[in-house]
Amino acid sequence: MRVTRVEVVRSKEPIPLPEPWRAAWREPNGVPVMALPFAFYKAHTDEGIIGIGPYTGGAPALAEGVDPFQVGAFWQAHMSGKRAGNAGHRAAGLEIALWDIVGKAANLPLYRLLGACRDRIMVYAATSRLLPPARLVELVQGIVAEGFRAVKLRLHRPDPRDDLAAVEAVRKAVGDELLILVDANQNNASPGYRFWSRRTALHMAKALEALDVYYLEEPLPRTDIEGLAEIAAAVEMFIAGGEHTPTLYDFREHIRRGAYDIVQPDAALGGNYGIIGLRKVAELAEPFGRLVVPHVLSGGDFALDLAATLHAMATVENCPLVEYAYDPPILTTATTQAFIREPFTVEPDGYVRLPDKPGLGIEIDEERLGR
Repeated sequence: MRVTRVEVVRSKEPIPLPEPWRAAWREPNGVPVMALPFAFYKAHTDEGIIGIGPYTGGAPALAEGVDPFQVGAFWQAHMSGKRAGNAGHRAAGLEIALWDIVGKAANLPLYRLLGACRDRIMVYAATSRLLPPARLVELVQGIVAEGFRAVKLRLHRPDPRDDLAAVEAVRKAVGDELLILVDANQNNASPGYRFWSRRTALHMAKALEALDVYYLEEPLPRTDIEGLAEIAAAVEMFIAGGEHTPTLYDFREHIRRGAYDIVQPDAALGGNYGIIGLRKVAELAEPFGRLVVPHVLSGGDFALDLAATLHAMATVENCPLVEYAYDPPILTTATTQAFIREPFTVEPDGYVRLPDKPGLGIEIDEERLGR
């Protein structure tokens, strides 16, 4: 079998949002987003099987002529980062499309083909905005009522004391049952924002630990391995990060030196992980007793990124959670999964079930794309 042609399919119009969206990591001066783009790869084969994957910027020609069952060689050539030229091709979406073909050819869901550990994974609702405490509490209570058992809150306010007040308000309102995660986004570029010092980050970590926060994400830039390791050693709460880490080799020192208790690669962001990369990071982390909680993009391609992530993480044991972008009324199934025939929904106990159809197990409603 060979891939004969790869096309990039885009929605005719972006997915409109019900109100302007300025995510925490863009505060204080970011331009609000009004709509979400949607695009994906469609890889055709000489046997009539078609694979799909999120568009990650890689040239379609990279996968043309490739035997999908040689997906490992494709990953090494374009995504591994092991040698010069083995990364930077933004080919993750193509790798995912190749895996989709393999699963469809085998007539098996990918997670079963790869060796499943489970068929359901707990997800956390990743909120995205800096809301006043009262509105944040209302948002979280609504999210919990929909079945989520874990919620991530954002910190990026000008005064860190206001960040703590928001988390404290949520903890007081929901009690001890909810798993609260916190993302400081200190690795993101945010013009006009006064980033935390090591001292501030350590103070915040200790204060958040007292509020029974499960993990603190990105309290410092990922390049400050020493500072991250100091914070991780000072608290029992998990320290997490790594969504912008270029390749799996760049996680080596963070894991070895204890900078991250939880590593967070993204299947699509940056284009160098894909399904193989996520599994390799989990394998790298496991002997050190580290966990992996993958980052999942929150845009229009969310469902495709989530599908690849779930299939990879259902095959490893050290993944307790997966990110699920959810921040009503902006990030909902109607916006982040607008073109998926059967959107991923959260069950009453906070879990998402793996698709049971071959390959990625999802189908795009191309009629709705308006092509």
